[in-house]
Amino acid sequence: MKNYTYEQTYRMLDAIGQAHVLRFYGELSPAEREAFLCQLNETDLSMLDLASKRAEVSAAHSGAGRLIEPLPALTVAEIEAKRDEFSAAGLEALRSGKVAAVLLAGGQGTRLGSDRPKGAYNVGITRDLFIFECLINNMLDVVRLSGRFFPLYIMTSDKNDAETRAFFEEHAYFGYDRSMVSFFVQEMAPSVDFNGKLLLEAKDRLSLSPGGNGGWFNSLERSGCLADVKERGAEWISIFSVDNVLQRVNDPLFVGATLLSGVECGAKVIRKNSPDERIGVICLEDGRPSIVEYYEATEEMKNLRGPDGDLVYSFGVTLNYLFRISALERLSSDPLPFHIVEKKVPYIDGSGRLVKPDSVNGLKFERLAFDVIRRLDSCLPYEVVREREFAPVKNPVGVDSVESARELLKLNGVSL
Repeated sequence: MKNYTYEQTYRMLDAIGQAHVLRFYGELSPAEREAFLCQLNETDLSMLDLASKRAEVSAAHSGAGRLIEPLPALTVAEIEAKRDEFSAAGLEALRSGKVAAVLLAGGQGTRLGSDRPKGAYNVGITRDLFIFECLINNMLDVVRLSGRFFPLYIMTSDKNDAETRAFFEEHAYFGYDRSMVSFFVQEMAPSVDFNGKLLLEAKDRLSLSPGGNGGWFNSLERSGCLADVKERGAEWISIFSVDNVLQRVNDPLFVGATLLSGVECGAKVIRKNSPDERIGVICLEDGRPSIVEYYEATEEMKNLRGPDGDLVYSFGVTLNYLFRISALERLSSDPLPFHIVEKKVPYIDGSGRLVKPDSVNGLKFERLAFDVIRRLDSCLPYEVVREREFAPVKNPVGVDSVESARELLKLNGVSL
């Protein structure tokens, strides 16, 4: 831990109008003071001026004024027609160690009523079956096909890192080769109130939250895990979210189709079940691959149909991508933009009392994975059957819930 002084830290914060976070400094112990000064000096505060420019930031991300066009997907029927060719190419890449994977697992199960890592949530009914376990089981299917484990890097957050590591140890990595699994912590970002003032979660700590899934590559690099990826000889790396219990990671057909297409990225997509489904759609934006989120899409775009009667923008992304590592390295020197999200943020008020708000009271800053797609030259949308590969667990009940995921797991022969 570096030695930072109060005077130097105060000057730095006062220059950006944030010295209020030191108001409880006199009440802290020497150890608390040292840790707090370290956090204040080593946290990236460069995004704070964005809070006063929310409208401009939102407009910059909206796609307004840009040319949006469809990006055709490789359909299920087309994939089936080239099954042998794609499978052979994918298995060769896996067997030669060309492919690795990153699991984005920095979140908590808060919306599911759990304060544990989201991947530790139990979706079983008559037996224990954890989200992490479902994902590992799906990866073990690929291991059995290829005869080789691929390197798996699990991105945690400050809030769940220790518990996630302990959970995997407790469950013997669910049968995955321990030597092929590494953990790294994603970058954190500060939270502010609607006036752009930093919030505290304790008298000696800023309120920090995971900085979004888009920062995964920089976090991978900063942790030293990217060097490990390259030392192992991988040329491609997939990323996937923790909450889709049916997704297939690095399955040979997907890997083979992506590699043979010559693109920089493959993206698993599903057909939307309605124009208003809350899912981002893949498209071209000014001639480059892009993703328009459901809240960015106009009514015209959502409902536009072609001569065959099908939705023109019909392919939704599932947050399961396969990237050429050299393409990501080319982009890494230019950080992704931040998105500003309104959230309920617990905070310490002026009297030192912890407040848990009932409504949104603050802003968080996130980098999102789909912005990586927007910077690439090419992307292959790869259609999967949603009933076989799309069962997100976002809510306790209803749409994309524990209930719906359980039904889909049973439909796919998984014993609960």
